[in-house]
Amino acid sequence: MTDKSPAIAFFDLDLTLLSVNAGKLWVRSEYKKGRITRIQAAKAGLWLAAYHLGYGKMEGVLTDAIATLAGLNEQDLRVESHAFFQKEVAQHIRPGAHAAVAAHVAAGDTLALLTSSSPYLCEPVQELLGIPHILCNRFEVQDGKFTGKPVLPLCFAAGKLTYAKRLADSLGHDLANCSFYTDSWSDMPVLAAVGRPVAVHPDPRLAREARARGWETARW
Repeated sequence: MTDKSPAIAFFDLDLTLLSVNAGKLWVRSEYKKGRITRIQAAKAGLWLAAYHLGYGKMEGVLTDAIATLAGLNEQDLRVESHAFFQKEVAQHIRPGAHAAVAAHVAAGDTLALLTSSSPYLCEPVQELLGIPHILCNRFEVQDGKFTGKPVLPLCFAAGKLTYAKRLADSLGHDLANCSFYTDSWSDMPVLAAVGRPVAVHPDPRLAREARARGWETARW
């Protein structure tokens, strides 16, 4: 970092703050409820695995997934997602995540989730960890129902950098004074832009990149 004054600490969600991918747990839950087929569940699992390894092209996958929400009631998804989080996800918050969040709070930093997840899974994390800002993928809603279209840009890869810079600019911060914690090589645009990039339980490609660049690596 170029400055010790308070700035922003950005946190990825899946496999960073969480020791699991909440999307994978959601797919499993939907399959058990009979809402998706075995083939759909298997295809989703393959895409998630590729993404974790840093090889998946997720923009099309995210857009297709959002399209399946067309016509559904937003509040219904919010209620169901919050219940799912409490039952399946809350216990998977990494112990080190609490410590990292507390350290940034003590330093006077602003906290933000920066994730490709949805606001409906981010909101319970926000409440549990006290993270005021959520930067994530959002879905177009009209008259309380999803249209099936994403709010662009997608919060993924270079899109995450757009959201991070918007928040930093709005709060009068330089990304060079900010931190970002993530497990994923797909987050390289933000990692390369912040002053303190931290690879948390990094995927293989990010682990290699972090070693090459001398970035901090964390095990939570």
